[in-house]
Amino acid sequence: MSTPALADQLNLRLCHGCGQACALRHGQHHCDRCGAPLHRRKSNAITRGWAFLFAALIFYIPANALPVMNTEMLGQGSDSTIVGGVLEFWEAGAWDIALIIFIASIGVPAIKFVSLGLLLYTAQRRSQWARRQRSQLYRCVELIGYWSMLDVMVVALVAALVQLHGLGTIEPRPGILFFGMVVVLTMFSAMSFDPRLIWDDQPHQGEHGDGAGN
Repeated sequence: MSTPALADQLNLRLCHGCGQACALRHGQHHCDRCGAPLHRRKSNAITRGWAFLFAALIFYIPANALPVMNTEMLGQGSDSTIVGGVLEFWEAGAWDIALIIFIASIGVPAIKFVSLGLLLYTAQRRSQWARRQRSQLYRCVELIGYWSMLDVMVVALVAALVQLHGLGTIEPRPGILFFGMVVVLTMFSAMSFDPRLIWDDQPHQGEHGDGAGN
């Protein structure tokens, strides 16, 4: 059975801005529709993916160590970390909010760290292991990325509800800023990764096998 021609062999480029498949003309380097630069692959996909992932891991330490909110009830105030907030909501009987915060703040970031690390490592090694499953894993990481700010939204919602009912005040603390940075950096890592690297058997012309280039 003959192997289908690759897009590169047909002189086609997929625009990373609008998704249009562009048939390149001589001297053309930008998408006809949106004007975005055209590349054969995402430039330095693995290098940038690792950089964003390691930065996210660094920010994840203060995100958990520093308080994310200050709760003042009946004249008494206290700072809470992510884990401390989960325990407080659980002990107060709000197990549903505690579960949401636990999944969004601890479960989802841990899954994204492991998944992105696995995708980057296997792509860098040009592994042929479980390619279809790794492609599905990448789509899953992209999907849960849209819900990564759920924890920040929960803190904002709880703060609004508490102050609305006059029960006290809740104010954000530096930890929530670091957590927001973790979310943004992991999303950048996922966006930098090129899933086509999963299916590559031979090194591309890009530097260090990243598939870089125009």
